[in-house]
Amino acid sequence: MTQPSASPVLRARDWLFRDRRTGAITVAQWPNLPLWLFFGLMLAAWLARGAEPAATWLSLAADVALGWWAIDELVRGVNPWRRLLGLATLIGLATLIALRGGG
Repeated sequence: MTQPSASPVLRARDWLFRDRRTGAITVAQWPNLPLWLFFGLMLAAWLARGAEPAATWLSLAADVALGWWAIDELVRGVNPWRRLLGLATLIGLATLIALRGGG
C-alpha cells in the first residue's frame, strides 16, 4: 500500500521552511552576531539622537551590520524562507539608504 502524496500546501511549506541540514521547520532563529550588533547600534543611535556626528556614525554602522546579516542569510540561509528574508532585507535597506539620500 502506497502513502498518498502530500498536499501542495504541505509540499510548499516543506520546501520553503524546512532546514536543509536538519530537516526541522525553521521560520526564525536566535539572532547571530550581525543582528545583535544591529540591535545594539540602533539603540545607541537612538540614544545619541541629536548628538551629531555620533548618531549618524552609529546609524551607518547599524546599516552595515544589517547588510552583513542580510547578505549572510541570502548566501547561507538554511532554507528558501531565510534566503528570501535576506533578499527582502537587502532591498529594504537599499531603498531606505536611497530615500535618506545616501546613495
